[in-house]
This record gives sequence, C-alpha cells and structure tokens, in this order.
Amino acid sequence: MSWNDPNASSEAKRYDNPIPSRELILSTIAEHGEVTHQQLAKAFNIDDPDQFDALGNRLKAMARDGQVNREGRPYRYRTVTKQDIVSGTVSAHPKGFGFVVLSDMPDLFLHEKQMRWVFNGDTVAAVGTSTDNRGRTEGRIVDVIERRQNNFIGTLARDEDGYCVELGSPNSHQPITVTDDNVQAFDVKQGAPVKVDIIDWPNQHEFATGKITEVLSDDNDRELIIETTLLNYDIPSDFSEAALKQADDYQEPTEKDIKGRTDLRHLPLVTIDGEDARDFDDAVFAEKRSGGNYRVVVAIADVSHYVTPNSPLDQDAYERGTSVYFPHRVIPMLPEVLSNGLCSLNPDLDRLCMVADIKISRAGKVTGYEFYPSVIHSQARLTYNQVNDYFVNPTDKRLPKSLTGNKDVKKSINTLHQLYELLLKKREERHAMEFETVETYIKFNEKGGIEAILPRTRGDSQKLIEECMLLANTCAANFALKHELPVLYRNHDKPDGEKSMRIHEYAKNFGLPFPEENPTQADYQRIIEATKDRPDAISIHSMLLRSMMQANYAPDNIGHFGLAYDEYSHFTSPIRRYPDLMLHRGIKAQVTNSKQPVMDFSLEGAGTQTSDTERRAEKASRFVESWLKCHYMKDHVGEEFEGVVTTVTSFGLFVTLTDLYIDGLVHISNVGDDFFVYDEQQQQLIGKDKGTLFGLGDSVKVQVAGVNMDLLQIDFDLKEKLQSSAMNQTKKQPTKKEQPKKSPAKRSSNRRGSSKKS
Repeated sequence: MSWNDPNASSEAKRYDNPIPSRELILSTIAEHGEVTHQQLAKAFNIDDPDQFDALGNRLKAMARDGQVNREGRPYRYRTVTKQDIVSGTVSAHPKGFGFVVLSDMPDLFLHEKQMRWVFNGDTVAAVGTSTDNRGRTEGRIVDVIERRQNNFIGTLARDEDGYCVELGSPNSHQPITVTDDNVQAFDVKQGAPVKVDIIDWPNQHEFATGKITEVLSDDNDRELIIETTLLNYDIPSDFSEAALKQADDYQEPTEKDIKGRTDLRHLPLVTIDGEDARDFDDAVFAEKRSGGNYRVVVAIADVSHYVTPNSPLDQDAYERGTSVYFPHRVIPMLPEVLSNGLCSLNPDLDRLCMVADIKISRAGKVTGYEFYPSVIHSQARLTYNQVNDYFVNPTDKRLPKSLTGNKDVKKSINTLHQLYELLLKKREERHAMEFETVETYIKFNEKGGIEAILPRTRGDSQKLIEECMLLANTCAANFALKHELPVLYRNHDKPDGEKSMRIHEYAKNFGLPFPEENPTQADYQRIIEATKDRPDAISIHSMLLRSMMQANYAPDNIGHFGLAYDEYSHFTSPIRRYPDLMLHRGIKAQVTNSKQPVMDFSLEGAGTQTSDTERRAEKASRFVESWLKCHYMKDHVGEEFEGVVTTVTSFGLFVTLTDLYIDGLVHISNVGDDFFVYDEQQQQLIGKDKGTLFGLGDSVKVQVAGVNMDLLQIDFDLKEKLQSSAMNQTKKQPTKKEQPKKSPAKRSSNRRGSSKKS
C-alpha cells in the first residue's frame, strides 16, 4: 500500500488485496472537495484492476449508506454535510419500499432495508445518496424525528419465531412482535384483529415489539377498517375532557345570548340538505325586491359563539382541521352536542347565526351585502329530494307540510329557484367549470356489508344551495380583503405548463384549440361544452379534472381558477371546517367593532395545518371506500361485468364498471394478442400488428380476475371490446413515420404481469 491509512491493519486482516478504508476515503474526498472514481484511484496510486474495481464497489456502498453523495456522469463523489440532510414524511408502499415526501424538492426513494426503521407517516431526517436507473434519488434515513403513531390495529399471526401482529396497508412491511404471555393473557386466536401498542421501535435488524391492549370484534368489517384508518392516518377521534366539558356546559340560547343580534326569527328560513345529514350549517331565504331585484339571506351557524379562541374546544378543532366523512360514519370537528345540537340549525328552534345578507340585481350582479350576527328560527328541515320533487310537481301530496303548507316558505323556495336560474347564467358567462363526473355512495345491509353502490344525483335543489353558498363565500372574501382581516382564503391556482401541454395535445382529438400554457377558464369550458353530451364524457372530463392543481388555504388571496373567481374564501361550513370558523371570527370582530382575536398560531401555520388536514381527511376517506369496494369484489371473482375505459397508461387500461362504479386494471398483458404501443398524447394503446385501438370511453366486457387487499387493487381480464368511442376507431397498422413517440412498446402475453402503477 502506498497510502497512510489509520485502519490499514484491520483492512489487511479482512482482505487479501486491501484498499483504503472508508475513513481514509472520506478524509481524502474532503480534502479535494469533489472527486471521481478515477481521480480517487490516482490519489491512492491504485493501478491494479482488482483494487480499482474494489474501490468503486466501496464508493457505491458508501453512497448507499449515505456517507457520500454521488452525482453526474461520470459519478462525482463528495462528503455529506448537514446541508444535505432534509426532513420529510415517510410514505410507505404496500410492496415494501417507500418515499420521504419533501415539500420543496423531489421525494427520496427508500429501499426495503431503509423502510425497516419506520412506519408510514413518521417524520425522518434523511439524505439523498444516489440516483437509480429510473431517475429517482435514493435516500438513507439518518434519524427518526417523530413517530406519527404508537398504536396500531392488525391481525394476530404466528410463525416459527413466535407471535406477531401483521398490519394492513400501508404498513404491511412492518409486523410487530408480541410475547406468548401477552397473547395468552387476552386468549387471542390467530387471525383475530387486535390493537397493539409499541414497546420498542424497529431497527435495521429487528422488528418492533409491542403489547396487545385490546381484542377487536371482526363482525363488522366496515367499522374495523375505519378504526384502523383513523390510527394509520393519525386522525383524532376522541375529544379532550376539557373540550367535552366546555361543550357540555353550553345551554340553549338565552336572552343574554340573543341581545345585540339582528332578529330574523320572522323570516321563513329553511335548511336543505341530504337525507342522511345531521349537522345543518346553513339556512336560506330569498325574496323579490322592487324593480325585479333580489335579496338572499344565507344564515350560517355561529360556531364562533361557542368555540372561543384558544379554548380547549378550539385547540381540538384546530388539530382536526375538518370533519372526516366515511361511509355511514363521521368523525366530527366538534363534539356532537354542538355539531348536531346547539350549532345545528334544526327546525323550530332558536339558533345563533352569522348572516350574509346579499342584494342582487335583476341581471344577477351583486349590488351590495352586509354581515351581522343574528338569531333565526328555521321553519323547515327539507331534503334535496323533497325540493327537487317540489320543482317537478308542487302539488305532490307526498311532500312535507312544512313546505307545501307554509305559503311563505313556498314563496321563498320559488324565488330561490328563479334566482338560481339567473345565477346559473352568470356562472356560464364567467366560464366556471362544471365537469360531468359521477359521485357515488355505498348502501349497506343490516350486517354491515355492501348492498349496492349508487350514483348521487344533482338536481336543481343541490345546485341552488351551491350557488347560495358561492355567493356568501365570495362576498365574505371581498369583505375580508377590503378590511384586511387575518383570515385564510381558498385558493386554486391555474394549471402548470406540463399539464396544459398534455391537454393541448389531447384537445386535438376534438379539433379544438387549447393553449400550451396559461389556459383560461374559457379554454376548459370549450372542451367541456363540446364533449358534455358524448357517451364518453365522464372519461374525458375526469382527465380534464386531473389536470387541475389542488386547492389550498393561505393568508394571501390568489383567486379560484376552477370557479372563475378573483377572490374566494370558505364561510359557509364552520361546523366542519376550521378556515370557515376563522373567517367568522374575523368578520364578527369587524362588524361588532371588537378586537381581532389573538391566536396561538400564525396565519401561515394555519394555512398549512388546514390544507394538510383536508388532504389527510380526503386520503383516509378514499382509502376506506377503496378498501370496502375491494372487499366487496372478493365475492365476485370470476364474474363478468360491462365497463368503460376511464384511464389509459403504458401498463394497461383502467376500467370503471358501469353498474357498480368500481375501478380495476386490465394489465397490458391481458389487453389482447398484439404488440401495443402507448400514445400518451392521444391517450391510447395502439396495436402495432393489427392496428387495434383502446382509448378513453371505450365500452368493454371484463372478468374479475383477482383482488389484492394489500394493494387495494382489482385486476380484470378483458373478455370483449363492446364499442369504441368516436375517437378510438380501429386504424390501419401505423407506419414508422406514424408511430407514436415518447412511449415504450409493450408485448402482451398470456402471463399475468404486475399491475402496479409505475
């Protein structure tokens, strides 16, 4: 050896032909700042090929272990510094790998070995080590900063090493070992669902150890998966004792509570909600004014009267951020004594409200508004279906007397319908988007199993209420901006360049122009209008919807692209959304000449918290719905269904079953006997040999081939193509010049391939 290595003796004992130790390599790289493999070998006077290769292998191992960074071609190595360490949240994949999700840079990919340290949702310090052959930056966990949860729900299992609790997705990579004594103490049978608390966290060599604290009933899969999801997504489901005491101490409104409020108890305000709604945020009323103008009153529950700033109730509400909706179960933001009681605008009871009193011209323009605290007395609890039936036949004897027997309520409802038709024209004029999509709900039987999956219909009553809420939200945003209130706005940015380009290419299918960047609402509306009556409209509009950016909450207003508003906020649901509660406080302080509340959090922090909790709630709800649908389809393996192609990818077709509204994947190996090429621009799979096309909107018959509960994935086999959409007619074999670009060819075969989204 021609180098001075402090670890030379240990290296010589381990290897016949030793190379520099990791410590010497690190100090040498630090001296040079940045070196290649070749430069480092030259620095160590290494010319033996075996030693050169061994040095390269050691450098790769050091990059894998996070000791050095490896970048560029040829690879340049430098030492890892504190500046290289980032913190983020672990997102686990059911197949065992994962990612460190970062807010301001690409996520770090974590191999299975790295995932041994962590559970989904843990906050970690990590460092990027190298780039894999798919262009992903690989990461190494340096430290676990915070564990998201310390108790889990899983299934008791046993192998030759003893008992363990196997967890479901997304923590299926991480079993928790438990002792024989613990299992015997609870008399748990293998396969039983249990709740387990962590005693020791996992490390590189050992799984976590835990202690069973509860044996759960497996009689109702729906309730069990919801409990599991609440834990896995770190969603609080129990209120603090202090918050419950604060809520329980409130009584029905007294004269003291009503004093100073505008009394609207004489107005025929009503609530209009779904049949299964229990918390009524809003009541509405409308009347015609002189000259054909309108007055609309939107009364919203005055949650701020009860949930006082920085109180126990407020702290719990801020932590939750939003109510979480599961099939047939709600995790409310506020205790039910408030959400379904004192704050709910139940009929025939005095209720405290914040009111948006809005004046609208006969042309549909807002000519004035005012906000004030009030007391109301709702005269009817109506449902969407009842009001829709009323619009069809006002003399229908099945309608409730609270509607048909109250002339003032009837007059208000009729005026609201007139106003809705006027506002609908204004909506069209500003090119607000309304996509043709299907929202479904699950109907359960008495045993908790799925009886049916049904589409939710949107009649005039739903749209009427929506327009009233949009009115109140925009007026509230305008008021907040005018008075510079410390509130959050509901922002929705325009699509980025990459997404715009994708729609630009796709719009060519319809012969419609669409800008490559900076699209307007009118550009989207042009495609929506041109395709809304097509049989494949839902598929097309779903793709348009996916091109949109996510909405979020922030203290600076940028407007709402989708709704085509320059200013927008959330005012109408303070029972279930924390930003609405913040806006109520700000407006109430302004109109009552009170001081703005001083909160324990910053506005920027509140924007992040409420946006994050909204995403968390959406993910949890989608997870439970997907789990229930997969669980339901396990009983239908081998059966055939008709469906529509709703997404096309390089690895296959996603099909939505026509009657069940359940999605599954036809892997490309099961599409057909052809050599398929993926055309990303046209969203098609094109058969090179036979010219067969598959694309959005095609009607197909599929057979349920299998259900993977860990991946929450349903696999279909394609049995028959029933009908092509207008864009996907069979073409002749494409020539070389016509071959779609940017996409690898895939050969179909009889073997079932992986159906993972890649």
